[in-house]
Amino acid sequence: MHDLVMGEGADGTPVTDAINAIALRMCTDSRHRIHFRDYLGDGAVCSLTLAELDTRVRNVARHLWALGIRAQDRVGILADNSIEWVLLDLAVIKLGAVTAGFEPGRSDPRQLLRDYGLKLLFAENIPAGGALHDIGTVTAWAQSALPGDSSPFHEGYDPADILAIKCTSGSTGAPKGLETTVANVNSSLHEVQTIFAHGDGDNLLVPLGSWPLQQRFWIYSALVHGHDVTICRVEDAFDMARRTAPTVVMAVPAFYEQVKDRLENRGVPMAPHTRRDAIQAEFGGHIRYLWTGAAPASRSVLEFFNDGGVPLYEGYGLNETCIVAKNHPGAFRLGSVGKVLPNKTVRFDRDGILIVGSRHPVNQRYSWCAPGASEKMFLPSGEVKTYDIGHLDEDGYLYIHGRVDDVLTLSKGYNVLAPPIEEKLREHPAVHDCVLYGNGRRFLSAVISLTSAELSEAGLSRHVSKVNEQLLGEQRVHAVVIATEPFSIENGLLTGLFKPKRRAIHQRHEKELTGIYQEEPGICPAPHRPLIIPAFRSVSHS
Repeated sequence: MHDLVMGEGADGTPVTDAINAIALRMCTDSRHRIHFRDYLGDGAVCSLTLAELDTRVRNVARHLWALGIRAQDRVGILADNSIEWVLLDLAVIKLGAVTAGFEPGRSDPRQLLRDYGLKLLFAENIPAGGALHDIGTVTAWAQSALPGDSSPFHEGYDPADILAIKCTSGSTGAPKGLETTVANVNSSLHEVQTIFAHGDGDNLLVPLGSWPLQQRFWIYSALVHGHDVTICRVEDAFDMARRTAPTVVMAVPAFYEQVKDRLENRGVPMAPHTRRDAIQAEFGGHIRYLWTGAAPASRSVLEFFNDGGVPLYEGYGLNETCIVAKNHPGAFRLGSVGKVLPNKTVRFDRDGILIVGSRHPVNQRYSWCAPGASEKMFLPSGEVKTYDIGHLDEDGYLYIHGRVDDVLTLSKGYNVLAPPIEEKLREHPAVHDCVLYGNGRRFLSAVISLTSAELSEAGLSRHVSKVNEQLLGEQRVHAVVIATEPFSIENGLLTGLFKPKRRAIHQRHEKELTGIYQEEPGICPAPHRPLIIPAFRSVSHS
């Protein structure tokens, strides 16, 4: 049998070869369960023991084997969260193959087959034929065993083998494809398990899409470390939480922002213990901690949960680095993204840009990208140039201030970091989101989307003026464009991880933004009375 210890971690503790444990062993865990909604069936909430899940996975693997899938073949999945997604991904691991996850609704299936060299591609509601399969066929496969014994389908992955293909969000251009090694996934799972000790009694709720590889980590963790896991889609997260009582929730900051807004609209915050009860009730009453990352969490959100007695731990990582730092019990500092994990190194170049090294790198290049993209991101040293700006404090906590792309350089030479100003603008309950604009311009403007029509133009002007009073001259917002609609994934203005797409938002409102700067050179609106430019005359947000 393959050795299921892959060596020592940076802290000297043995690292479990979690991926080969899943690939080569039958799971006999009848105590812990995976909970899910049957999205491709009748919509019922269901659960399977992990042993039952493993049996169904092996059935799917036999069907894939019959279709010719072998070790290191690439199998694509272009679909939203479902139990079928999980079954396919785990079956691919049983076969020693490679899962390529893609965000639904953003790519042409046949183009993906060609570009990524996929042997098969599964998607929702597509005409089956050739290498294309409707993911719904997995339901029948899972419950119909083909002849075969319980022996492994392959001899095990080597640490340097490719386990998965993950794609960047594409917020700054076409998504880039990155091949992820088995060693990197095992190392990341080890580091997380060391600091959070997920185990018996835990239930991890995962409402984000399965196409980002990190979201599948929690399913792998359940199978290896013995705990429950719940998968669903974002819109069902609270219903599933009330039904399955998770102890941990994995979500982006925008998700927790919605929770905060909803509770405040009901009269919360109150005393910390009252707020704790209200937060716990939203999630089923058994939360041990909340996990967030992928985008910066505002201080107001972090304080709302942490001061209310429900820990919200922020972390930091990129597709190219996996998890780099994480706040956790015993090592938590509000506003930081935590201490750097033992298997990572960080330094800052002469421009203040964060450089990350890894004991077990994700990879050292993109496999699918535009010319020059790999060289821009991956250094000859094997380190990753993140293009994030930050610092380490005297105790080793990492702080991220923003991306190089978040720095706006005004025509007078001032450099302005946008995220802290945008966070202040979002503090008004009627401001849904905002992005600043002004690179190469004389002054800053903002594109702001509102949650309702209740905030008048005069009220918005007063809010921006109040924010300006707290800022230096070059940081002040002199004009505001009111967006035609809230930024969302559906309208292409947010990434799949709910990050605003600055360039797309600027392009959507190019006419209004350009008009702001067509005054006489050197003249700009008075900062104490910002110019408000509606991109429409009546707000009609849902």
